[in-house]
Amino acid sequence: MFNKNNALERIKQLDNNTIAGHLGIEYLEVGDDYVIARMPVDHRTHQPFGILHGGASVVLAETVGSIASYLILPESAHQYAVGLDINANHIRGVKSGWVYGKATPIHIGRTTHVWEIRITTEDGKLVCISRLTMAILSTP
Repeated sequence: MFNKNNALERIKQLDNNTIAGHLGIEYLEVGDDYVIARMPVDHRTHQPFGILHGGASVVLAETVGSIASYLILPESAHQYAVGLDINANHIRGVKSGWVYGKATPIHIGRTTHVWEIRITTEDGKLVCISRLTMAILSTP
């Protein structure tokens, strides 16, 4: 499903000087039909009450889902993927450690991709569940 040729190396280059880089998001695995990244829960991702900010969870969800769409597109297709819609349900607060986002496909079409992103704690407890719709656009 994914163009896995040097996938981790290629996607790590994309986040230099982006919000994902500033928040410390790291890509861990590209599987046959999923992508996993992690994000620290620390001063960069806390809300004022010392727990993971819901917006940071949404950034992780959109980042991992966007990268998953990017990896599906053929390198020579002159296409790119942009977020069209995202929603998130925040299930549990987290104070420290890492959270892991795993994007799996719901729909892979010609002009849209839809991803489910489950964000969990280090011990697998559900923190947030998100659905992301990506628009597939052609370069001019």
